[in-house]
Amino acid sequence: MRPLDPRLLRHARATRTYLAATAGIGAALAVLVVAQATLLADGITAVFLGGAGPAALSSTLGWLTVVVVARAALCWAQEVTSTRAAAGVKSELRGRLLSHLARLGPAARTGTGGYATLATRGLDALDAYFARYLPQLVLAALVPAIVLARLLPADLIAAVTIALTLPLIPVFMALVGWHTEAANRRQFRLLTRLSRHFLDVVAGLPTLRLFGRAKAQAETIRRISEEQRRRTMRTLRTAFLSSLVLELLATLSVALVAVGVGLRLVAGHLDLSTALLVLILAPEAYLPLRAVGANYHASAEGLAAAEEVFAVLETPVPPAGTRPAPDAATAELVFDDVEVAYPGRDGAALRLNARIAPGQIVALTGPSGCGKSTALAVLLGFAVPTRGRVTVGGVPLSEMDPARWRDRIAWVPQRPHLFAGTIRDNVTLATGAGRPGPPSAAVGHPAGPAAETGSSAARRAEAGDQEVWWALEQAGVADAVAALPGGLDTVLGDDGAGLSAGQRQRLALARAFLRDAPIVLLDEPTANLDDATAATVTAAIRRLAHGRTVVLAAHRPELIALADRALPLAPALAGAR
Repeated sequence: MRPLDPRLLRHARATRTYLAATAGIGAALAVLVVAQATLLADGITAVFLGGAGPAALSSTLGWLTVVVVARAALCWAQEVTSTRAAAGVKSELRGRLLSHLARLGPAARTGTGGYATLATRGLDALDAYFARYLPQLVLAALVPAIVLARLLPADLIAAVTIALTLPLIPVFMALVGWHTEAANRRQFRLLTRLSRHFLDVVAGLPTLRLFGRAKAQAETIRRISEEQRRRTMRTLRTAFLSSLVLELLATLSVALVAVGVGLRLVAGHLDLSTALLVLILAPEAYLPLRAVGANYHASAEGLAAAEEVFAVLETPVPPAGTRPAPDAATAELVFDDVEVAYPGRDGAALRLNARIAPGQIVALTGPSGCGKSTALAVLLGFAVPTRGRVTVGGVPLSEMDPARWRDRIAWVPQRPHLFAGTIRDNVTLATGAGRPGPPSAAVGHPAGPAAETGSSAARRAEAGDQEVWWALEQAGVADAVAALPGGLDTVLGDDGAGLSAGQRQRLALARAFLRDAPIVLLDEPTANLDDATAATVTAAIRRLAHGRTVVLAAHRPELIALADRALPLAPALAGAR
């Protein structure tokens, strides 16, 4: 772990300004330290040997007061600068992290809980780095050099002694750093894993309670928390022991200088003023290095988090094309020798050669892990082939504008996410400018959609209740919504809390109906549903598939029976998803 990671300068521009300000303040403080020591040595010598009174010392005392006040002012400026720099760097890194995650999309491999910990607790630990560690690091580079420059003409032996013993502290700091770097990374990753697991447990708590598994998960969280506590205590033990070693080294080094000064002073080879100057400046030469060692562990967690942030920021964003998407209603989808492999995993997650004609329903079949979800992710542009290409109407998918291409797709994942809000809000997420709306014919519930008039884009931008009821009817969930006290205004909890799994799946299908895109992608839409609910969802899919190109990942025979043809995928190689 480097004391100053160059990536901080690259990704957080506030660091450059802060580093320049810290260097300036540090240089001024180093000069004031030497000035204060010189004034003290001269003043004490004048009193002790010359019997000088207050009047004779007025000039020295005046300058000493100025120096002390100036040091206090610079220390205050250092605190203010470091606090503002830490806030600026954290804000900049958080903004860059969130923006990059948004560009990465599903290519980001860590769970929400992990990224939440990284952006909050992880980056908050940079406060200690900027407020205590980095200023002392700058002082450790400047103060010893300026002190040695002052002592060299005054006492060569003391200067050489300090110059020879000073490097011992950075050497031992490096040894300690090598030992604790891996431990700090493991600790932060354990904290990330704990946050991810806790978020998953809270999200799935209703299901866990339903099956009586809530206590088992509480025990898992307790076990992970206990493991983190033990690792934290081990890290603290290492921090205290390393601080003891550094303090001992600095103390012995100062003592070595002091003994030499004392012996030469007694022998008459050194005058009192120079001896006092050396004795006052010697501890000051070692003090910044001692402070760096003491503050290293306080800043290590922030540096570990920053390294994780840099790893995310340096993850390449899949290249986005600019060509307009062809007419998806008449375009043929072609997987041309496509292979997908994920970083850090052996083997390929998908190998596929296939042609899907417009208006055709194709079922991707095969055992779990054979690449069905990966094939859908490739069509959505969420996964990039490592070999081969996908074309739409002869246009390579990689060259198309991804936003315009996705406007022509309705996607129902295996576990659709419903946001905290009303049922109306969740269904109308499917609407937006540039997306086709539902057909004008209504099918049977409170109100079918009004006939399409005027600008279809304007109508779609704000779907009315008629369109929403029509989509719910087509998805087979309109009766269930109508039975709720609030109807479309019923407020759902996060992830659709308050609805059954089947109702959540059918609400996702209602989104697809309202979107009315020419291409529909379905990822095992009847997974984890009972037979009766699965039959209802299958009937809704049959209606949705009419006149559209549909690619669905399926295990159930009734879903496969909907397809014009089944496309079996071979099991993925070892290490694939």
